[in-house]
Amino acid sequence: MTEQARRPLPHDFHPPVAEFTVVSDDVVPGGVLKDDQVYAAGNVSPQLRWEGFPAGTKSFAVTCYDPDAPTGSGFWHWVLFDIPVSVTELPRGAGSGDFPGLPAGAVHARNDYGTRDFGGAAPPPGDGSHRYVFTVYAVDSEKLGPDADASPAFVGFNLRFHALGRAQLIGEYENPEGAGAG
Repeated sequence: MTEQARRPLPHDFHPPVAEFTVVSDDVVPGGVLKDDQVYAAGNVSPQLRWEGFPAGTKSFAVTCYDPDAPTGSGFWHWVLFDIPVSVTELPRGAGSGDFPGLPAGAVHARNDYGTRDFGGAAPPPGDGSHRYVFTVYAVDSEKLGPDADASPAFVGFNLRFHALGRAQLIGEYENPEGAGAG
């Protein structure tokens, strides 16, 4: 996918909010995703750690979105919310497999694979490099409102009105071969 053809980020359509910092031992900003974060190779959610979120934050949400997926609406790889405000790090794998380190009370909504977990990168072969936008949202309530049956769009709708701040980290991946989904 050429730079000119890249689609806007979902935050481009939301009101501006405070920015804070998210870092990862697994995702390098602007770098290529590790095999672990690729659907067919490892399918393991990355470690994420955040700080500097706004006062008044009562919970967090984490999403992973591919705006470059050839769907007309992007592709949601991870939708997790109601993370307690006392949690400022998710260990590697917290969103996948047996969910090691997933905080009590956190809710996985279904992703665009139709599962309630992290689904790794899987762009179509030959579609070029796709961006994977990992976003941590600082939320103004302990419970966002939706349940695990919510679509990513409905969770995003609620985040638009309840986000006090956002932090994002973008990795990239290109599928040189094999089947892909997003």
